[in-house]
Order: sequence, then C-alpha cells, then structure tokens
Amino acid sequence: MIYPYNNTWPDIHESVFVADFAVITGDVTIGADSSIWFNTVIRGDVAPTRIGKRVSIQDLSCLHQSPDNPLIIEDDVTIGHKVTLHSCTVKKGALVGMGSTILDGAIIEEGAFVGAGSLVPPGKVIPAGMLALGAPAKVVRPLSDEDRLDMQRIVSSYVEKGKSYKQLQK
Repeated sequence: MIYPYNNTWPDIHESVFVADFAVITGDVTIGADSSIWFNTVIRGDVAPTRIGKRVSIQDLSCLHQSPDNPLIIEDDVTIGHKVTLHSCTVKKGALVGMGSTILDGAIIEEGAFVGAGSLVPPGKVIPAGMLALGAPAKVVRPLSDEDRLDMQRIVSSYVEKGKSYKQLQK
C-alpha cells in the first residue's frame, strides 16, 4: 500500500517493483530499478527517506527516521531480509546483512558490508570496503575481491528479480 502523509505522496520511479503487503508512506523517494519486497515498511512521516537506483530492500525490513534526520540509501545497495534502518546513511554499493539494525547518524561507507545480525550504534562509521560484524558492530577485515564480486552479483540478481516480479503485476 502506498499512502500520503501530510499531503506528501511517495515518489516512486515507474520501474520499481513494490511487492504485495509492503507499505510506503510520506516523503519517500525511490530510484529506478529498485525493489521493495514483501512486508517491508518504509515511512517518510518524520523526515525524508531517499532510496537510490538499483537498491533492494528485502522482505520484512523497516525504514524510519528521527526528526530532522533523514534516512539515505545510495545506489546499488542491498538491504537484507528483516533489517531495521533508522536515520542512517548507507552509501553506494554497500550491503547490510539479514537481521541487522543501523541506528541514527550511523554511516555505512561505500562498498562496506555489515554482516547478518549486526547492530551499528548511533553515529558509528563503517569504513569503505570493510566487513563489520557483531553487536555492537566491529570492523573485522577488508573485503576480498570475491566478496565485492558477490555483492555486485546480489545487486544485479535483485534488479532482474524485481523486473520479473514487476511483469506479474501488469
């Protein structure tokens, strides 16, 4: 379902796949070839939410913000199943693993990988090209070439999967 909030409707590119039972409301922008999967909630009723191109927000995720503190997801990002993002920034090409929580003011830099089940506390920065794990998340190592290729593969596969599902909605 797509709802306005205070007369502001989400701005969703026509190519985006929005799965059944996803909820998107308020000041939310979603770029081309992104996909919003089943039972995800994206609210833009406190501050803006900006989602770039070729982003997958996977099943059961929840995206929200604190006052005057937007949520920003750049291009080519993967947000795994059951992730909570709250007023944080996820930069280009990053991956946030299943069941992770990223809190206010945290920054996941370009091409970083936050492993499944991690908690990135408020204001923490996960450096570009690094793997972080745990609760609280700690940087454990640089990403390998194999890691980076797999992250790119996931982005591409979700763009294609989103296109396939979008065709079913016609």
